[in-house]
Amino acid sequence: MRLFITLLLAGVSLASAAVAPRGQRAAGVGGADVARDQKVAAAAEALRGRLVETRRDLHMHPELSNREERTARVVAERLRALGLTDVKTGVAKHGVTGLLVGGKPGPVVAVRADMDALPIQEVNDKPFKSRTPGVMHACGHDVHTTVGMGVAEVLSKMKDEVRGTVKFLFQPAEEGAPPGEEGGAKLMIKEGALENPRPRAIFGLHTEPNLQAGQIGYHSGPAMASADTFYITVKGKASHGAQPQMGVDAVVVAAQCVLALQNIRSRRIDPLEPLVITVGTIQGGDRFNVIAGQVKMSGTLRTFNDQVRERSIALMRETLQSVAAAYGATAELEMGDGNGVTYNEPALVEETLPTIRRVVGAGNALAIKPFMPAEDFSAYQKIVPGFYYFLGVGNREKGITSGWHTQAFDVDEESLVVGVKVMSNVLLDYLERQGGKQ
Repeated sequence: MRLFITLLLAGVSLASAAVAPRGQRAAGVGGADVARDQKVAAAAEALRGRLVETRRDLHMHPELSNREERTARVVAERLRALGLTDVKTGVAKHGVTGLLVGGKPGPVVAVRADMDALPIQEVNDKPFKSRTPGVMHACGHDVHTTVGMGVAEVLSKMKDEVRGTVKFLFQPAEEGAPPGEEGGAKLMIKEGALENPRPRAIFGLHTEPNLQAGQIGYHSGPAMASADTFYITVKGKASHGAQPQMGVDAVVVAAQCVLALQNIRSRRIDPLEPLVITVGTIQGGDRFNVIAGQVKMSGTLRTFNDQVRERSIALMRETLQSVAAAYGATAELEMGDGNGVTYNEPALVEETLPTIRRVVGAGNALAIKPFMPAEDFSAYQKIVPGFYYFLGVGNREKGITSGWHTQAFDVDEESLVVGVKVMSNVLLDYLERQGGKQ
């Protein structure tokens, strides 16, 4: 009996140790520290009013891609006021970068937030609705920018505890630069945003109205598709509509080309590989009774695999040329400057998930299906490992359910505090984990 009691007490002692608060365990286990978590949470909660105010201000004053002058000014002023160093403006036209140098030596990590709005007329009737006719934050970039500045403020208040450096990238033109202009992530990279210093990894987030506020969605591996715009020119020979034998009907050839392109997906590519080939515009002909001599088409190609992407482009060119030749016409394919696959490095995801689960709860960290929409965050991931996750902003009870790029898009502003808490901890934990790998 005495032996049993002794063993029982020992078991209780071990069990108590196993469930002891994290702050009472060995320091640095899993990068987690209860006292620090509480400090981040308290700082984010204290910012609630400012976060809402900032988001609404940005929402009222949306700016299109490569035109984010006011937004960039607001960001730069905030970063300088917080004491960040090397704050640069005019990067990739209106991008802003800045460094938060921690009080402890360590590596460099980057966080990116995009700033541009869309050419969409808002229908939401709220005091802070867009004041710019035909322009709206319909994808949540006002949230991204607000969260980015919130993270900078939280971390600046605990700079002495930061092990290393956080590089902030506020990026313009994620939605695509206007015709004839460069912009977005590729131009940020071209102008040195990932250099001096270069980060070991980069993190970013995006609103997701299909997730509820308080939830985080994530992918390991492909997260968002590549996106390539293509342009097709079919050239035939014009003739009188009553004498088709005298011409080569570019409209008929174009119709055959559209149908043939769909066979690439159904018959030429592994059916287990996602692929979308969409012809979105067709323009041709000058008069109802004239055989069209030329037709122009444009569309989008999307996939989750760079090899499938390259193979599909080659098959498109081959298919178009062969179909056109069969009718005595020609077809030219031109590819636009697209985005690659947004690919989350699995090892980086795996080591970051404990942080996300710790902050929002395991039941609110959700593995979700990849998206066919694209993101130019993928350009950064080709340089350094990156993790792009999704911030729930929906609220069915409040009727906040509209999707991206719609006139009624809205967010539950509770997501702002959640976003700051999660990203702040993600960056801090990453630096702690990497701090011993100098």
